[in-house]
Amino acid sequence: MANFKNFKKSWEMEVGLNNVPSYQVSGIPFASGAINCNTGSINRPAQVVKFPYVTRWITIVNKDIKYPLKVGFSKAGVDGNHYFTVPKHDGAPGQLGHTSPLELKVSEIWISGSRDCDVVAGLTTIPSTRISG
Repeated sequence: MANFKNFKKSWEMEVGLNNVPSYQVSGIPFASGAINCNTGSINRPAQVVKFPYVTRWITIVNKDIKYPLKVGFSKAGVDGNHYFTVPKHDGAPGQLGHTSPLELKVSEIWISGSRDCDVVAGLTTIPSTRISG
């Protein structure tokens, strides 16, 4: 007789990167504010922001009036040429340098340059360990 204990039900789905419901029910709030990733030195080391779950979207706000913010997906990217820049705050009320919501599946981002930035994200229920290598 066959042992059915080792078989998984075909309709039973696990949380994961290719599981559509994991994104449909996403939106767990994540916020990290007043991040200072500017040491004042010429060689400013990149700083990592780790997410407890894989992101559905991210918004990055740069409130620094002096320095732009470099954002990448690895330390090597930010330290090299593989990053994008969020402009500095221009001083006008309500005119912060920020990104639109970026729909990205990431477990961390790397930032450098700004003395005051915020990271806001909507998280899925997928543990970050599923995407980290």
